[in-house]
Amino acid sequence: MNRTPQVVVVGAGIVGCAVAYELARRGARVQVIDRRDVGQGATQASAGVLAPYIEAHSHTALLDLGERSLALYDQFIASVVEDSGSTVQYVRTGTLEVATDELTVSRLEAIGEICAARGVVAELLDARGARDVEPQLTTRVQGGLLVESHGFVGVSDLTAALQRAAVAHGVSFVTSTSVARIVAEGHGIRIETESDGFTCEQVVLAAGSWSGRVDVNGAASVPVRPVRGQLLYLRWPAPLLKRVVWAPGCYLVPWDDGSVLVGATVEDVGFDERATVVGVRHLLEVTCEIVPQAQHASFQEVRVGLRPGTPDELPVIGPSTRVPGLVYASGHYRNGILLAPLTATIVGDLILDCKQDSALQTTSPLRFGDC
Repeated sequence: MNRTPQVVVVGAGIVGCAVAYELARRGARVQVIDRRDVGQGATQASAGVLAPYIEAHSHTALLDLGERSLALYDQFIASVVEDSGSTVQYVRTGTLEVATDELTVSRLEAIGEICAARGVVAELLDARGARDVEPQLTTRVQGGLLVESHGFVGVSDLTAALQRAAVAHGVSFVTSTSVARIVAEGHGIRIETESDGFTCEQVVLAAGSWSGRVDVNGAASVPVRPVRGQLLYLRWPAPLLKRVVWAPGCYLVPWDDGSVLVGATVEDVGFDERATVVGVRHLLEVTCEIVPQAQHASFQEVRVGLRPGTPDELPVIGPSTRVPGLVYASGHYRNGILLAPLTATIVGDLILDCKQDSALQTTSPLRFGDC
């Protein structure tokens, strides 16, 4: 490390890369550190679904964040593509959430009302209407909700493009380096790795599930825990699905190359990153129940990621009280891809312009005490 960077971003997943890119394109000197290669944590096991209104009934604060970030996505992708010279698969053909019982139909009706109140186009469909929209659905489907503004992004494409765009703006990436401790030192911040230590002006802790393992001024940082998610890649028989299908127990994301991503399990098993027979079997069974044609698909691979969860299922974004100059950007759970543009904007405004975004009232680490 030949020079002291102005900002060190700890974590090279989608959030860390987005933050690094945002800071660098606005003039900061940035270095990214990660224990793994870029995008090899929870990011590589994400389907990239951009659908804030899927769970609109359960968490208003999270919906507000997702709605804001989705509105940034067109420009976010355009900027990353331009600065990286890369191609990123980005599709906004909507999502179809389906119901197989009356209780779920009622939930979809409630989400439809929330969408209408927010000016979002969402069409409530009966059983026949849902199958007209997506003919491969089982006859057990009793209804569906089509949200036109939803979509998905190719996560591997986006992460690689973010890295290239960040490098074009001077960001350096240091991998195979695990950060153990972050401590205030004079007017700066000292970062201690397993084998070295150095100082910098500001730090963004975006290490996903591992954020909670970093010692911050002698104590644990924020209460972020790993939640295992297993994701399947299937080679789909023709005809292809037309859009993302979200169903009880699974979601299906159709790619242009004929593959379908099926996710995802939710398992509280600590830092266990193994793919399991029971997890794969569960996803295959629920997929075949919703779309019987899946029985003729071929199996490509399974990926596993540890998604960073928090006690209130909201991300942790905001300044530390223990270490001046340390900013958290973690705990995004299943919404890291969706919330990456907004997180990067909030952190960029905070670090470079000392601007307090209104979202910090919701995401501040202060809600968990001194950290």
